[in-house]
Amino acid sequence: MNWGNRSLLGLVTAELVSLTGTAMTFVALPWFVLVATGSVAKMGWVLAAEMLPIALFGIPSGAVIARLGAKRTMVLSDAARGPLLLVLPILKWTGNLSFGAVLVTTFAIGCFAAPYFASSRLIVPEVAGEDEQAVASVNAVLSGANQLTQLAGPVIAAVIISLFSASAVLVFDGCTYIFSFLVILIVVRAGKRVEAAAQQKGVLAGVKFLLGDSLLGPIMIAACAINFVAQGIVLGVQAVAYFRYHESAHVLGFLFAGFGVGALLGAIVAQQVTQKVPLLKLAAVAIVAMPLPLFLLSPTTPWPAATVIIAAFAFFTPLVNAPVIGILTIRTPAELRPKVMTAVMTIATMAGPLGFLAAGYALQHIAVGSFFIGLPALLMLGSLAFAGVLLRHQRDDAGDLAVASG
Repeated sequence: MNWGNRSLLGLVTAELVSLTGTAMTFVALPWFVLVATGSVAKMGWVLAAEMLPIALFGIPSGAVIARLGAKRTMVLSDAARGPLLLVLPILKWTGNLSFGAVLVTTFAIGCFAAPYFASSRLIVPEVAGEDEQAVASVNAVLSGANQLTQLAGPVIAAVIISLFSASAVLVFDGCTYIFSFLVILIVVRAGKRVEAAAQQKGVLAGVKFLLGDSLLGPIMIAACAINFVAQGIVLGVQAVAYFRYHESAHVLGFLFAGFGVGALLGAIVAQQVTQKVPLLKLAAVAIVAMPLPLFLLSPTTPWPAATVIIAAFAFFTPLVNAPVIGILTIRTPAELRPKVMTAVMTIATMAGPLGFLAAGYALQHIAVGSFFIGLPALLMLGSLAFAGVLLRHQRDDAGDLAVASG
């Protein structure tokens, strides 16, 4: 890992700061809705509104990235999201905030999520080189940076909410986007636009490539099913803090920090093992192990124990994501990567808004304990299907290699 690389250092720094703010808002905004309305269903609507643009506009945004270039797309996304986040505090302070305004604003912010994330990963091969292991290793570092934000963000958010308000958290998040905008604009020297000839392959070129690939197509279908179920974890953890621990924002912050602690440890391990272990096997084992700790959230436990359980779940996420993104990036022709990456995000998250809504309404009608029996069970079914695809393809690759050698 070359930390002397200016672009890599700038990319990691920008993500550390902006994603810390995002992690704070991810905790503060739904909590604000839950405390104000007492409705888990409305909290689900807010999270669904932020994810819905990915499903609607994710695939077309690939063409935008190809035309503008990854760096310019990231800069424009940060430049838009900073001011948008200030809309809600201003409406709150002027007495004009409504639930409809929250939904519209979060939807607008979500419009920039897919192009930004896809662009941040498209830059990686320019920084690390065209090698699966190297790209997976850099993505593990970026995942580690992301998990640091998930560790610090919720704790900082809980403190700010307790001392000031959720609105103050949104102002802070807006400032982090402005910082990220400046760092990427000045420091990052990567993320070139795709040549015009390659842009003419059509808006659905990424989808066609994925569906035609024997590995990536089935992975995306399984990921879509998993993502539908996994959205319920976010609402479930909010409900745990609200109903089991006396509506404590401090406990909520620590529970969400558990995601960061576990995933940070997982990212550290992933950064090493992605260079030594076959990527398909690593992802298959990790995704089957991932849902198991969630069953332990079914009985009521002291909140520190719940934090450890959440951390155990989160530990496995980088061990899935880093190898899969590495394989995806290098398996895709460079000229198709913007459209393929946004297609992946779109397909994988297409069921996400419905997942938030389903989980919200489920928590309105069943106890939290029952919720954390059904959700991990469904997640395990999806994980087994995902692992089956990975391991079958690994066996096919091994068989092809044996035939070639013979």
